[in-house]
Amino acid sequence: MSKIRIMADSTCDLSPELIEKYGIKVLPLNIVMDDTSYLDGVETTPDKIYEWADANRTTPKTSAPGIEAAVEFLRPVAKNGDEICYLGISEQMSATCQVLRLAAEELEYTDHVRVVDSMNLSTGIGLQLLFAAEKAQSGCSLDELEELLKEYRLRVRASFVVDTLTYLQRGGRCSAVTALMGNALKLKPRIAVADGKMGVSKKYRGNQKKTVIDYVKDMEEDLKRAERARVFITHSGIAPGVIDEVKAYLESLQHFDAIYVTRAGGVISSHCGPGTLGVLFVEGK
Repeated sequence: MSKIRIMADSTCDLSPELIEKYGIKVLPLNIVMDDTSYLDGVETTPDKIYEWADANRTTPKTSAPGIEAAVEFLRPVAKNGDEICYLGISEQMSATCQVLRLAAEELEYTDHVRVVDSMNLSTGIGLQLLFAAEKAQSGCSLDELEELLKEYRLRVRASFVVDTLTYLQRGGRCSAVTALMGNALKLKPRIAVADGKMGVSKKYRGNQKKTVIDYVKDMEEDLKRAERARVFITHSGIAPGVIDEVKAYLESLQHFDAIYVTRAGGVISSHCGPGTLGVLFVEGK
């Protein structure tokens, strides 16, 4: 008997434990350093990326998987006759979803595949994946699941605070002057995802710990109205004490059934740099 397989790309930033628990299959994106392409989460790590980026004073290039890799990713599941629900990084940010559609066409399996634009990134995708896996396990049909996800994705709230503007500047996302002034003044932008795109929603000032705590506390009312099932603390490498304080604060709200801490993968880390932290949740109905 066929079943719905939940699939995603490596920007979902779920921990290995959650990926295994929910049976999610993950396709790596590519990270290019010194003209060599590495598979995100398989052939390189965020710490290796930081080391390379600092030594070369630039950031790696990132790219969607090739069509051949996507075909081989889908082939075993298609061969088994299972249905596929694929949730990819926002189509405003990457061509990955389109590559998966082309791969499904190549395999002549499009009737059994639904590629859903998450309109998000990182555990903004991860939240949708866990929801999709639970719905699939409950007996939801593929078409029903697609429609549910199109509504659910609109309620995902993804934001994060960047500790240094250096990586954004290296990647061309802010000017060298802005980065220099921002770092000198200890300005930390809050980046939020809206309509599938990233934008600065607020700027904080101060050291990393103070900024992160201020950012989380600013969301208190929204957090109290969020879906109770789960919330993510997702970071790109940050002092454990900061994570502990954020987790303790979320626990003090006595609202969430599960608080997950996960580290961002190579693609997300390449663009935001170390010290970034986000709290991601789903808005309640």
